[in-house]
Amino acid sequence: MDMELRHLRCLVAIVDTGSFTDAAAELGLSQAAVSRTLLALEKILGVRLLHRTSRTVTPTTAGVQVLARARHLLAEADTLMREAATGHTQLTIGHAWSAMGRHTAEFQRRWAGRYPDVELRLIRANTPTGGLAEGLCDLAVVRTAIDTRRYAHALVGHERRYCAMAGDDPWARRRTIALDDIRERTLVVDRRTGTTTADLWPEDARPSLEHTRDIDDWLAAIATGRCVGVTPEATVAQYRRDGITYRRVRDAAPVPVHVIWRQHDPHPATHAAVALLADLYRGHS
Repeated sequence: MDMELRHLRCLVAIVDTGSFTDAAAELGLSQAAVSRTLLALEKILGVRLLHRTSRTVTPTTAGVQVLARARHLLAEADTLMREAATGHTQLTIGHAWSAMGRHTAEFQRRWAGRYPDVELRLIRANTPTGGLAEGLCDLAVVRTAIDTRRYAHALVGHERRYCAMAGDDPWARRRTIALDDIRERTLVVDRRTGTTTADLWPEDARPSLEHTRDIDDWLAAIATGRCVGVTPEATVAQYRRDGITYRRVRDAAPVPVHVIWRQHDPHPATHAAVALLADLYRGHS
């Protein structure tokens, strides 16, 4: 016998109402049908899910785990059915650090004006795909290498690189910084989602590296003054902090900005989002 949603709905109803009788009333079934459905689920899973007495019904240890997963699966099923019936009413765009940089607020405003029936959500996920691989978003804005075998992509723009330093760093008095200067410093980088690697410098003239795993840790390390960072312009716009100064790196190649999505399951609003973001990066009104 295969597990079905009705089995999970029955388990949740019994626990939430506290009895087989009340669960039967909520589900529009007989009490006997509720009992049979629960027994069938326990047989499918091969574990006992509920402790039953004449007065109480409580989940077993296995039941607690199954109940949590059941609630999640039922919520996903409800979302699927709602979207199938009404269309996609929400677009979630993920990013690892800096969203759309200085274009973020304008992107949100224009989206709301042009597509009021599609709610826009931005989420930060500290993964190489900005949450796309983890199923957290429909699209992601990325500034690192793309697995083109798994994801479709579009280049929407480029961003200049900046050097981040402590506010009292002697370099803060400069207008720009050169890559050759930075190789004499300790450089803090995020190996998972950062855009900066030692490959920006010749193999025999690279800075020493310190590794971090999150934008907040990256900023905290730089604020101490013991190291500097190199980052796309988007970080400058999104993370203005006391104690941190940014100066443009004048001789570094710009960072490409891509939007990526699942090749075989694109959100209907994918191309609208790509077009709007590309338009903002080009500076068109």
